Amino acid sequence: MKKLKAVIFDLDGTIANTLPLCITSFRQSIEPLAGRAVSDAEIIATFGPSEEGTIMALAPNHFDKGVSEYLHIYEESHDMCPAPFEGMPELIASLKDKDIRVAMVTGKGRASAVITLDKFGMSHLFEILEAGNPDGNRKAEGIESILEAWSDVDKDEVVYVGDTTSDILTCRQVGIPIVSAAWAETAEPNALVAMHPDYIFYTVPEFADWMKRQV
Repeated sequence: MKKLKAVIFDLDGTIANTLPLCITSFRQSIEPLAGRAVSDAEIIATFGPSEEGTIMALAPNHFDKGVSEYLHIYEESHDMCPAPFEGMPELIASLKDKDIRVAMVTGKGRASAVITLDKFGMSHLFEILEAGNPDGNRKAEGIESILEAWSDVDKDEVVYVGDTTSDILTCRQVGIPIVSAAWAETAEPNALVAMHPDYIFYTVPEFADWMKRQV
């Protein structure tokens, strides 16, 4: 890899441990509309598309209300995840201080991503935000859009930082290096290792130390 010029971050499980908040918000918004209990496994099985995709899958007859309720509950319940991972805002700010370009590609819908970044006071840290789509995983499309905007950045001068095995597949599809984030409680390190990511880190400080050496 050449000297690093840019970093693209995921959000859930990478910037903060938001997955429990997402699952709780889905359950509280969907169950009254669907008239039945919804398991964690059912909710997680719908991930890939944005929240709108989950609502469409689990409460299709109440889509608009489901999305509205989800976003309301997500924002009201955000104290479940009051802060990003320790050291993450400082790391991203230090990258920007060194003229490293920083963007975000997340599977979250734009509305919930904006809620979280605003809650964390981190909105200003990302030059571009590419959010999810209700029809399916569009991370590859989002990364390619950013690379097109960053015409001065080659594919071997940028890394994507994400916490799932699908992030590894996405980066291989696009042709950029992947840093697997295995520091969240919800991470699955063994599954990540089995996919042979370019890099994997188990703590934010470990990742931050590596980043300092790249820039």
